[in-house]
Amino acid sequence: MFWKKKKDSKDVAKSRLKLVLTQDRLNCSPDMLEAMKTDILQVIAKYMDFDEKAMDIQISQSQSAEDGKPVLVANIPVLSLRKMK
Repeated sequence: MFWKKKKDSKDVAKSRLKLVLTQDRLNCSPDMLEAMKTDILQVIAKYMDFDEKAMDIQISQSQSAEDGKPVLVANIPVLSLRKMK
């Protein structure tokens, strides 16, 4: 069974700071991020059922040290695929 490690307040603060810095570099407001998240979820909902409470969508810096470009990271637990009409 998979158990998630509870994040320390230090880890939460670090994650929030990364998000704020990325938003600042992108000139992307929290409202715009929320609108993107909503649009993405509406499209995904057409094709599958997913666990909204367990999902995590973030914009962060690329792990590649060379480019450092922002990346969209989405962890969306899929419950089932919908049948196409």
